[in-house]
Amino acid sequence: MNRKQVSYCVAEHYFVIDAPANVFELMTNYVPFETVVPSGGQPLFTLYVNEPRTSLDIVTEDWKTVYADNREEDMPRIEIYRRNTDWLVCEAVSRDSETCLQITADEDFSHCQLTFLDNNERPNGYTRFAIDNATMLLFAFTSLHYATLEMHASVTVRGDYGYLFLGKSGTGKSTHSRLWMETFPDAWLLNDDNPIVRLKADGAFVYGSPWSGKTPCYKNDMRRIGAFVKLVQAPYNKMHTLRLPEAYAYILSSSSGLKIVPEMMDKLYDTISRLIQTVQVYGLECLPDTAAARLCAEEIMHKE
Repeated sequence: MNRKQVSYCVAEHYFVIDAPANVFELMTNYVPFETVVPSGGQPLFTLYVNEPRTSLDIVTEDWKTVYADNREEDMPRIEIYRRNTDWLVCEAVSRDSETCLQITADEDFSHCQLTFLDNNERPNGYTRFAIDNATMLLFAFTSLHYATLEMHASVTVRGDYGYLFLGKSGTGKSTHSRLWMETFPDAWLLNDDNPIVRLKADGAFVYGSPWSGKTPCYKNDMRRIGAFVKLVQAPYNKMHTLRLPEAYAYILSSSSGLKIVPEMMDKLYDTISRLIQTVQVYGLECLPDTAAARLCAEEIMHKE
């Protein structure tokens, strides 16, 4: 079996994927992030990808359920189990579909194996879905220890700053980014679904990633964060500054992480607490029009 091992750098963090060589032909979204881990560098995790199977292992009774998310019909279903110090993650494309991937990992998620179903009825089977969901999950879990957040947001850049638009699915995050780009000739999209936020000694920064939802936007770039903006649909345009408790709650709800693990939650809480004291968080009740984009930009620029 011909295999390859490729290293990547996202938000100045490294990870490694070891997989059958043909798998990398489908991973075009990762190409801008390919790198060589420097001498002495330590990857967040190494993911070993197995050949696709016709069936997955049965979850036995010795695996204890620690998390199960089946809430949204059109979103992937995820179940997480633990046995002693090992982890097992099972995921499906949607709430009611069969489990199509399994990840086994050691205690700190640094060494992991991915197994997924072979499915000839899907283009490329489950390969792309499995790789993307495994790496997103592992990156979120392991980067938390370094003041890093994987977020659900759309990010538009103007000049030296990136602006993160937050909101529930269907709120209009992508639409608001598009409106900024239609309104301001210098605006461009950094990422449309899963940017990475990192708090460093000299401030807070947002990075592109290999994961961008339905929009193919995989830029290996970064900007200082200009603001977070929580979007809410309304029949008018109105913007205000969020109080710290509300800002904290919304950043938390927009961040990925295994919130049932105390060590991870401590890191998540600490990072968000420091982040909202570094970057302004706004609420924008708005229509999907260019007037909303102008109001948002004017309010932010006035207070920068």
